[in-house]
Amino acid sequence: MHSDLFALASFALFTAAVAFFSYRITRRAGDTGARGYFLASGGLSSWFIAGSMLLTYLSLEALVGLNGDSYAHNLSSLSWEVTAVVAIVALALFFLPRYLRGGFTTLPQFLEERYDPATRRAVSGLFIIGYVLVVNPSGLYLGAITFNQIFSVQTLLGLSYPATITALALSAGVIGALYAVLGGLRGVAVSDTIYGAAILVAGLIIPIAGLVAIGHGSALAGLRDLIAHAPEKLNAVGGPRDTVPFGTVFTGMVFANLFYWCTNQSIVQRTMAARNLAEGQKGVLLMGFLKLTMPLLSLLPGIIAYRAYASHPLLRPDLAYPRLVADLLPFWAKGFFSAALFGTMLSHFKAVLNSAATLFTLDFYKPRHPRASDGELVLVGKWASMAIAVASLAIAPLLVYAPDGIYALLRRWTGFFNVPIIVIMLVGFFDRSVGALPAKIVLFTHVVVYTLFVIILGVDQRLGIHFIHLMGILGVAEVALMLALRKRFARPTPYKAILRDHCDITPWRWARSAGTLLLALLVTVYLTLSPVGIARTGGASAGYLPGLATLWTIALALAWLFARRPAFAGAPEQRRPG
Repeated sequence: MHSDLFALASFALFTAAVAFFSYRITRRAGDTGARGYFLASGGLSSWFIAGSMLLTYLSLEALVGLNGDSYAHNLSSLSWEVTAVVAIVALALFFLPRYLRGGFTTLPQFLEERYDPATRRAVSGLFIIGYVLVVNPSGLYLGAITFNQIFSVQTLLGLSYPATITALALSAGVIGALYAVLGGLRGVAVSDTIYGAAILVAGLIIPIAGLVAIGHGSALAGLRDLIAHAPEKLNAVGGPRDTVPFGTVFTGMVFANLFYWCTNQSIVQRTMAARNLAEGQKGVLLMGFLKLTMPLLSLLPGIIAYRAYASHPLLRPDLAYPRLVADLLPFWAKGFFSAALFGTMLSHFKAVLNSAATLFTLDFYKPRHPRASDGELVLVGKWASMAIAVASLAIAPLLVYAPDGIYALLRRWTGFFNVPIIVIMLVGFFDRSVGALPAKIVLFTHVVVYTLFVIILGVDQRLGIHFIHLMGILGVAEVALMLALRKRFARPTPYKAILRDHCDITPWRWARSAGTLLLALLVTVYLTLSPVGIARTGGASAGYLPGLATLWTIALALAWLFARRPAFAGAPEQRRPG
């Protein structure tokens, strides 16, 4: 009883401290008006951008869901983690300069300029639907099952399992909504950065403690035990029957990652609030390096749980991470760790909530009320946040009926809106002639086809085609469709990007060099976690070290060449005051 009270007290103290410091920093910044509320007055530094992006991504969907997947299968889901680095580099070097030159507040704002207002509203609607039906409910649900496992809330309250999950999800949702409504984007970014530092420290405790446990007092012995007794679990090169076959990295995974990291409003909104392009690029690329460490938090504990609980398997894979936390942490650390996890859940929820409210206010309400004052727009954003929060809270408890692991389920559901959005964005950037109608045809056709054939009929499973491959097939087909319709439904005049002077767009000198090193680290991870590396009975192959040496010789040479040549931001054709 005393240990539980200590854990709860330290949990409450840390959570309250984060709220207090976030409030003080946000108040000191003095953000005013709609730009202050939705874009932190365009004043975020690289550290806040990286921290907020990390916590927006690092939901309990990733911690609990991915660890559940690695517990049940192997490291093939690593693709969702590390291949994102390619898209992160693309965001820093290609997308972000264009977003900041255009002075955009939301991604759909670019689509109105490139296509028409109806396309902007259609994409905003898809974002909001995806956030309400998929993204936010999953974070609340996984947070609820985690805290139930750590604190035995069901036993404490004497409720049924569904009722307990509902109560916990409701509590977290209310607190997250208050953050998003009262603090705006800066409040979200500041608290995200504090919680980000906490979860990196606290999150590393679990795999280290787990390795110590299975190694009987030595983390190194525990790692050797995993390599010796479960090398197949350490294989990130998935086969056809794995959760993520390796071939999908080159098909649908490309579209999924480009969408999430380059066009997803909840992620990109942080970069649009950058102080200048150089700060934005530094923040994005710093996030890329942090992203490569995430498998230590989001996948390795699942493998450790597989080994630790081999004699008494868990009922559901999604319980692997919460069970390790409950079993490994001493009572004095549970409060701090739970507060860090709680911050992860809150950060993801409030970030998505803030982005959804931004989309509703600026893409739906403001066009209908062009004379609305800044105060009115902020008020509408707050009411939209509350309404979206209520809808997400109603859906979250229903996910208790997905016992086979929620991560893959959610990835299937996000496929109904992510591919068409990135398709029309890419065509919009690289082709100047395609008109608005082909974009609308792609949006409508994809939603209907994907929902009918994948979500309802499960054709991909019946034909043995992985749904990620299907996403890739649809993406390529939709690009081809837009280009085929280009002559018949062309713009009256070719699109010309507009420069809005609202921040310095001088690139960071080391951006391309840092991007090159990130890509080399990505290849290193895959070589290591493959049958060429440690996922092989008897240890790494003879070609492993020579392969790494060749890779890094090329990468360092390219990084040196890029550093010697100044970066060029490019110049659009038209200029308009911000």
